[in-house]
Order: sequence, then structure tokens, then C-alpha cells
Amino acid sequence: VQLQASGGGSVQAGGSLSVSCAASGRAFSLYSVGWFRQAPGKEREFVATFSRSGGNRYYADSVKGRFTISRDNAENTVYLQMHNLRPEDTAVYYCAARLPSTIWSELTNKERYIYWGQGTQVTVSS
Repeated sequence: VQLQASGGGSVQAGGSLSVSCAASGRAFSLYSVGWFRQAPGKEREFVATFSRSGGNRYYADSVKGRFTISRDNAENTVYLQMHNLRPEDTAVYYCAARLPSTIWSELTNKERYIYWGQGTQVTVSS
């Protein structure tokens, strides 16, 4: 499975951005995709993901109500739409794939994710 993240960029606080993750590989349908982010000097942290079936979406408290994860199965692409951005959202955003789960500790644990994209920068200025 190969993941290619794109999008991002720079925006002022209160603005919106979108990042996308294009997946390839025949085994991709066996995995679920999530988004993580890493700010300078900080640990990589969970942002959003889907449940095993894709029917449920899970978000970190810090982005709930502002970010939306979605996907286009036909295009094997997962999106993260980000609204009302804050300076603390500044980070490199990574998409990653893991085996399906409905257990919160597995959904949010970066060690559970097997494949990673290269990351894309999101910068929010105040």
C-alpha cells in the first residue's frame, strides 16, 4: 500500500484548508485510513479516522466540530477538510493506514498504523 498526501498550505486563523491522501495498491481495501499531525518539537498525534466499516468517524477533541474526514472509494482517496483553523493546528499532516478496528485505543495509536504517507505542511498564522 502506498499513500500520497497532498494539499495543505498556508492560511490565516479562521480560514479553511483541505488535504487529501491518495492510496494505491491492491490490498488497500483491507485497511482503514487515518490522519495524524506533528508540530515542531511535539509528538505525532491523532487527528481523525474511520471505523472498521467506515460508517463512523472519530476525531481528536482538539479538532472535533472543525475538521471532517471523508473518502471517495472510487478514487481510493481520503480527505481531511479543515475549517476555522487555529495557529495551534500548524503541523505536518500525515495520512496512514491500519487494519480495521473499532477500539479507540487502536484507532488513535500511531503504532497501530502500518503504512504512512510522506506528510504535507499546514501553516496557520494569527
